[in-house]
Amino acid sequence: MYKKIAFGLMILAVLASCAPAAPAAAPTQVVKIRLPVGYIPNVPFAPMYEALEKGYFQQAGLDVTLDYSMETDAVALVGAGQTSFAVASGEQVLLARAQGLPIVYVTAWFQQYPVGVSASLDQNIQKPADLKGKKIGVPMLSGASYIGLRALLDAGGLKESDVTLDIVGFNQVEALVAGREQAVVTYVNNEPLQLQAQGHPVNTLRVADYLQLIGNGLITNENTIQQNPDLVRRMAGAFVKGIQAVLADPAGAYAICQKYVPNLTQADETVQKQVLTASLDLWKADRIGASVPLAWQNMQNILLKMDLLKTSLDVSKAYTNEFIP
Repeated sequence: MYKKIAFGLMILAVLASCAPAAPAAAPTQVVKIRLPVGYIPNVPFAPMYEALEKGYFQQAGLDVTLDYSMETDAVALVGAGQTSFAVASGEQVLLARAQGLPIVYVTAWFQQYPVGVSASLDQNIQKPADLKGKKIGVPMLSGASYIGLRALLDAGGLKESDVTLDIVGFNQVEALVAGREQAVVTYVNNEPLQLQAQGHPVNTLRVADYLQLIGNGLITNENTIQQNPDLVRRMAGAFVKGIQAVLADPAGAYAICQKYVPNLTQADETVQKQVLTASLDLWKADRIGASVPLAWQNMQNILLKMDLLKTSLDVSKAYTNEFIP
């Protein structure tokens, strides 16, 4: 009798060892997160739409709402602990830390800096040095567009005084087509494609072809990392899953975008799909979501040259790859 019981227990033990491990339990308490993204709904936000639509945030115990309020100073809010996460670019992180805000970049979304300078073909601008003496339309004298322009000028051995800058807001396409500018600062995955579609082909100098910088990504603050690292890990993990899903199925991602981007079905589908395809190349990496240390150092060097940073920072404290799957 005892032998039969022992034998039965042994069989159960063997079966248990062969059985697949039970999936990790989802977090029992759902955390509401308002995520400032800094721009209006658009196709390049596809990774976040994927994470919402496919439940990646929900599976991580997160109830995420995207905040498109462009006037919101998201970095300051995160730095003050009024919100836990936001989307921001590398220069914003370093400039915030220089002001004492404990911002930390935890997920790299854009692996290539998305800014460039576009010019009509008759301008014959083939390299950064060719920008000398040109009138260049720039959205504003701050932010990623301005940093990218200065990086290109630096790559060409030029100073800002070697060109004429004209603030055009986000009307670069109209300004170039109308001939008011000889070149304009663009996002390489957007305006050049719009110009091409309007029968106005351009040559674009991409910052990423000359210097590796830190583009948009997910930020949090030091307090959140110290007090709730699991929350950061879940948020970063869901974000990365969203990026991976878009890279794996761009067509499916575009279909999801139609649910989240107003009037997308009325837009030029060819152009919008090209925008998404061009964006994919900016997100790809051997390790999706991870920061490259050299890119952070390059970003600091540009900010120092622009005199936006007065002294060097410990850039290793500005980012972490600890939470990347």
